[in-house]
Amino acid sequence: MALVQSQPFKNLYFVVALKSFLIWTFTLTVCMIVVGFPALVLVVSVGALVAVTLHAIMPFSAVLLIAVGLIGIHAIGIMLAAAFMTANGIHPQEVEWLRWLNGQADPLHTSVYAACPLTCEIDP
Repeated sequence: MALVQSQPFKNLYFVVALKSFLIWTFTLTVCMIVVGFPALVLVVSVGALVAVTLHAIMPFSAVLLIAVGLIGIHAIGIMLAAAFMTANGIHPQEVEWLRWLNGQADPLHTSVYAACPLTCEIDP
């Protein structure tokens, strides 16, 4: 009884929530880089135009201001989405399309090599 009361179970949930938040942050960052590349190109193009326009008003820090603003908006958006999913109890282990994070492969087909009909015992 004393052992059960001495173990901090609240810290265990905090560690699970922190792990879930970090995995969601990593996954959303990868998705933003890979899948959102066309949107990223559009955002960078608009940011470059805004930086050139803003350069006439404040020439010393326009590019820095726009770059930090765009990176900051994306980083805050990714962290807010990860915090939202973690707070709602959506853990990455429960999401079907994230099997690759857990090391569970879901192959669409198995490879059949040319020498396999002679050496393998696979029933087609």
